[in-house]
Amino acid sequence: MKEKNFINIFKAFFKIGIILLGGGYVIVPIMKDELLLKRNWLSEDEIFDFYCVSQCLPGIIAINMSILTGYKLLKFKGVIASVIGIGLSPFVSIIILAHLLSKIAGIPFIESIFWGVNLSVIILIYLTLKDIWKKSIVDIFSVFWFIFILICSIYNVNAVILILASIVLGITASAKKEKTNE
Repeated sequence: MKEKNFINIFKAFFKIGIILLGGGYVIVPIMKDELLLKRNWLSEDEIFDFYCVSQCLPGIIAINMSILTGYKLLKFKGVIASVIGIGLSPFVSIIILAHLLSKIAGIPFIESIFWGVNLSVIILIYLTLKDIWKKSIVDIFSVFWFIFILICSIYNVNAVILILASIVLGITASAKKEKTNE
């Protein structure tokens, strides 16, 4: 396990930022590989908890996750290291890409690269969904609630209402479970 210091946290999140193609939905397998498997800094449950909280907060999922993770690892120094790390790599990449894109746009080979990257993003989203499914759908009630939320979303029920209802349901279920364990 690598030491949890400012430089190592920065390096880990800089690497995550470079690899992170496709937005916040693909961050879970990348963080799992880098922060759980390679560095053993977080547990799988912590990664999923941070992801779920990051989804509900305003802002960019990757930045939200880096803030939560950085704080867990090294308090405010960890937040600074992780946010700079995850933000700096795409910033530099975008500046370089913006310069090059105007020169290479329309080249069939380059369009093929983007097509391939899109396919890999779909796989990363699938891996995130698969992992979250295993952690979230644990009993008949969670299956029922998932189907209910899915149907509501198909009929364009406001996502904020669905999230708030899920939060209330989660708190209620947790309180009920604690009461039965007493």
